[in-house]
Amino acid sequence: MTARTTQDGSSRSGGPLEPEVLARLAARFRGALIGPDHPEYDQARRVYNGMIDRYPRLIARCTDAADVVAAVRFAREQQLLLAVRGGGHNVAGFGTCDGGMVLDLSGMKGIRVDPARRRAWAQPGVTWGELDHATHAFGLAAPGGIISSTGIAGLTLGGGIGHLSRRCGLSCDNLLAADVVTADGRLVTASAEENPSLYWGLRGGGGNFGVVVSFEYQLHPVGTVCGGPIFYPLARAGEVLRLYREFIAQAPEELGAFFAFQIGPDAPFVPEAHRGETMCAIVVCWSGSPERADAVLRPLREVVPPAFEHVEPMPLPALNSAFDPLLPPGLQHYWKADFATEISDRAIAIHERYGPQVPCVESTMHIYPIDGAPQRLGPDQTAFAYRDARFAYVIAAMYPDPAASPANRRWVREYWEALHPHSAGGAYVNFMMDDEGSERVAASYRHNHARLVELKRRWDPDNVFRLNQNIAP
Repeated sequence: MTARTTQDGSSRSGGPLEPEVLARLAARFRGALIGPDHPEYDQARRVYNGMIDRYPRLIARCTDAADVVAAVRFAREQQLLLAVRGGGHNVAGFGTCDGGMVLDLSGMKGIRVDPARRRAWAQPGVTWGELDHATHAFGLAAPGGIISSTGIAGLTLGGGIGHLSRRCGLSCDNLLAADVVTADGRLVTASAEENPSLYWGLRGGGGNFGVVVSFEYQLHPVGTVCGGPIFYPLARAGEVLRLYREFIAQAPEELGAFFAFQIGPDAPFVPEAHRGETMCAIVVCWSGSPERADAVLRPLREVVPPAFEHVEPMPLPALNSAFDPLLPPGLQHYWKADFATEISDRAIAIHERYGPQVPCVESTMHIYPIDGAPQRLGPDQTAFAYRDARFAYVIAAMYPDPAASPANRRWVREYWEALHPHSAGGAYVNFMMDDEGSERVAASYRHNHARLVELKRRWDPDNVFRLNQNIAP
């Protein structure tokens, strides 16, 4: 069979590798090797963001660390551009490439939990839903994000913001150790005791320094939470934002709560009169004592009366997966983001102008709080530098029809351009697209960028791992 081609007839994959070349990898590789002539190729090359349509020359589905070592060495020998894919959720599409090799870790699903020591070990193909399932059985959790199909690897390496951040810290703050395949094909351990500089860089520095094949997490006692969305009339968005700003500054750290603009979805918990209506919302997650939930949440119900809400006790995994049906794989995604130290009155006026223009039910704007536990680490203790920021926001256009791209991109860009002057300067790297540029990446690491460059020179001087928010050596 021939390589898949673009509409103009040119090959983007570069065609299958020569059989004798591929045989050299197959001899030391246990997993599946999928080229352009493989019947599973079209499915295997897809990632979560449907806007990303790339044609790798080879997809190597790894089964273990030995496969990863063999594949990294092979990519270097053949001078193949290398993309690393865990859960495949990366919005920029860094988990695939044209004409190169995809290191597909999605089949590496091993999890081990030690409930007595509150530790979990997980391989890079694990999703947060799978890790939640394994830890929840013991009344424990590692702080993850808000979509259960997200991979643990990318979220952790970029920082990891979610429902439990204020109480437990970022995902990367709870990374105790990692086993890493380096650019030269070695397997090393990174922790506070072994290769501590690499350990520092993995906690927020993205996939710049190697392929993590095992994550060790600190777990926290979290079982049932009181959570869900509280929806408010759009006309009162400014009041709700001011309420949120004051409320979250004083709220106990056991409360996670993010603000959103959201069109009411066609879901059972949304009254029919509000389905399709543009509204604003505060999504809460109270992981403290159940008897305190009503008192803690009372200001959100009394200062501005909600239109409706769906807040109730539930297992943490249920809250972490609640938004999955709204955001299935294959939607078109275009995002822009920033950190912020405050939600100023000027910023609120901008939100009031652009938030109501949210173009479809899947699209949204979220403001996540990252005060509390994340701020107890200094800005130079991990690669994640914005420890003084109190919020991370993202303007996310997510829509099914590619023809709607111009309108959706325009909404994101105009909103972000108006809001950016009121930001802290950089952005959470997991929210960034692939067109941000090196200056934007440097701004997102602030004073830690120079140290990250030195770390890159030591561990990946040839920039083998460059499909990421890249720290060039």
